[in-house]
Amino acid sequence: SPSLGRRRREVAEDEVEETPQEKKLRLAKQYLEELRQYEEEEEARPGDLIGDRLKEDVLEQKGRLQRLVAKEVQPPDPTSIRELRGHQLPVTCLVITPDDKVIFSASKDGSLIKWEVDSGKRLCVVPGGKKGTEEQNMGHASQVLCMAISSDGKYLATGDRNKLIMIWDAATCKRLHIFTGHRDAISGLSFQKGTHQLYSASHDRCVKVWNVAENAYMETLFGHQDIITGLDSLSRECCVTSGGRDGTVRLWKIPEESQLVFCGHQGSIDCIQLINEEHMVSGADDGSVALWGLTKKKPLALAQHAHGMQEAQGLQQPYWISAVAPLRNSDLLATGSHSGSVKLWKCGEGFRKLEPLCDIPLVGFVNSLKFSAAGDFLVAGLGQEHRLGRWWRIKEAKNSICIIPLKQRATAPSPAIPDSS
Repeated sequence: SPSLGRRRREVAEDEVEETPQEKKLRLAKQYLEELRQYEEEEEARPGDLIGDRLKEDVLEQKGRLQRLVAKEVQPPDPTSIRELRGHQLPVTCLVITPDDKVIFSASKDGSLIKWEVDSGKRLCVVPGGKKGTEEQNMGHASQVLCMAISSDGKYLATGDRNKLIMIWDAATCKRLHIFTGHRDAISGLSFQKGTHQLYSASHDRCVKVWNVAENAYMETLFGHQDIITGLDSLSRECCVTSGGRDGTVRLWKIPEESQLVFCGHQGSIDCIQLINEEHMVSGADDGSVALWGLTKKKPLALAQHAHGMQEAQGLQQPYWISAVAPLRNSDLLATGSHSGSVKLWKCGEGFRKLEPLCDIPLVGFVNSLKFSAAGDFLVAGLGQEHRLGRWWRIKEAKNSICIIPLKQRATAPSPAIPDSS
């Protein structure tokens, strides 16, 4: 009707009234007001709190923030490590919610479990089903290999060997949607920080982009020559992947539909994580851990045989690196293998050096590692077998997740310094 058309035009005119400059000004004022409120809540601590926060936010966006926390971390007491058991088969992946209160874990048995961090209780269990029963049952009917949670804690995404990506409501564990489109196992998932855009990687050698809020497929990116084994992203519209035996790490720039290729490991690159917007860490089955800057094609630092050597079929072989995890925007890293321990590392200034800090004894294949956002605990997903296959079996290992508390030495808080690289 004409009156409805008139109303729509009036609404449209109201929306157009704000120019981009005015919007920027309004958002800046809103941000400063939030910082002022934050300062009042902190009871006006000494120093220029707003200036410090602004400086830290700018450094974080540029990928130059490096909180120096590694030297404060003390080796955890093995008796303080909590073991949570519930999966029948090896744990393959896990995520921690942004508020550090809940852990989601998944396994080769197809099950998902939601755990409460403080009590260790199971808040929800979604059992795995038999192959071909995805429509009748809520859960996966094949091995779950990867998972991701959105930065607002609303959506959980899980990917399985049966080419399916399932989207869940993280609060209720209700399945919302299934994405299909990949032609092989889903091996990596990550939400772009601050959005509901999801990146997925697969053994079909491609990366796909999805909009979870709209249940929509967006695009496919090609480039790897072998199965993709891992994927990660932060707040920029790009993601990084590890390409297994093709020996490359790739940075995908989504808007430009371009990619950068990095080479440095000798073996299959099995895991990758971003440390900040400019640096990343990867691990390979040649036993090496590499630190990368996104502006250099070769690693800034490389630790060979990071977990030592093992005797296999009469030959000396390095322990494969099966998981890596950085504490975001800091100089602290954790790596996992099946060597009987998780190792903590300190990244030197400018990420040009890797120094071992301590070993945390854990028996089994460490298939997934995650730091809590606050950095006060580390979670490891353990199994009798490697996440991607059954090359060895460690019978004495327990299929479980372990919560490792990280105590910091009681000293003055360490300043966040810009990275010099």
